[in-house]
Amino acid sequence: QVQLVESGGGLVQAGGSLRLSCVASGSSIFSFNSMGWYRQAPGKQRELVADITRSGSTNYAPSVKGRFTISRDNAKNTVYLQMNSLKPEDTAVYYCAARRVFANAYDLWGQGTQVTVSL
Repeated sequence: QVQLVESGGGLVQAGGSLRLSCVASGSSIFSFNSMGWYRQAPGKQRELVADITRSGSTNYAPSVKGRFTISRDNAKNTVYLQMNSLKPEDTAVYYCAARRVFANAYDLWGQGTQVTVSL
C-alpha cells in the first residue's frame, strides 16, 4: 500500500519560513510521473502550489513563485516544499500528492499538514 505522509507544518510569523516534507512509503517516488503540493484554505478550493516531474521540471502557482521551492530527494524518497517570506494568505492545509504512471491526474494524497501564518 502506497502512502504519503507530510510533516513540517506549524505556526509562523509573517516573513518567516517553513519546510514541508512528504515521505512516500510502499513505492519509490521515482516511479511517479510527478509529485506536487496543494493547499486548501477555509472556504476555498484546493489549489496547486507547486509540482515537480520525474525529470525534475518544476511548476509554481503565481502567488508563490519566487518564495517557495519544491525539490525531491530520491534517495530519501522525499519531496520538500521550502516556503520563505510567508504571508498570512499562505495559511492553509497543505497536501502532498503523487500522480502515478497511468493516472491523468494526481491520484495519491497525504493527510495534510496545517500551516498558519500570523501577522
